[in-house]
Amino acid sequence: MRVGLFVGRFQPFHLGHLAAVKYALKQVQYLYVVVGSAQRSHERDNPFTAGERITMIKSALDSNGVDPSKWMAIPIVDADSHSLWVSSVESMVPKFDIVFTNDALTFLLFNEDGIEVKAVPYLNRRQYSATNVRDRILERKDWESLVPPQVAKLVKRFGGVQRVQALMRKDLKGGESG
Repeated sequence: MRVGLFVGRFQPFHLGHLAAVKYALKQVQYLYVVVGSAQRSHERDNPFTAGERITMIKSALDSNGVDPSKWMAIPIVDADSHSLWVSSVESMVPKFDIVFTNDALTFLLFNEDGIEVKAVPYLNRRQYSATNVRDRILERKDWESLVPPQVAKLVKRFGGVQRVQALMRKDLKGGESG
């Protein structure tokens, strides 16, 4: 059985992430969805907790017919050193054969460790990025069309709109957001 790994922060989980998970699941029989920077939340670039992000992922995948027996979300904290990060992931995640990522550093680190790495086709990257979603929340523009409907409901339920706006406003005023 071919097993894959897909790494992201999912701040929040958007339609591009959904397309990437579906793409990866066409290449493997099982997928570990690694929720990176799991220790980070309530920051400008990391407003949601690992638990909130996992809830978003599960809700979006369940609602889009992704078989729950084909994937698992695993939160992973950042390593103190890039050179230790791959071994940290390997110690926290069961054996996998391939990594799916478009992040240059993730690609490089796993590749240097001798693990097969494959880029994921982007779904309109300019539009479908978590940074764009957070920016649109701050600007009070439509952001809900960029995320699965279930994620939009959860972001609201978690108080995410107000949280993102408060964190980003504070950061714009020169305050610390972390």
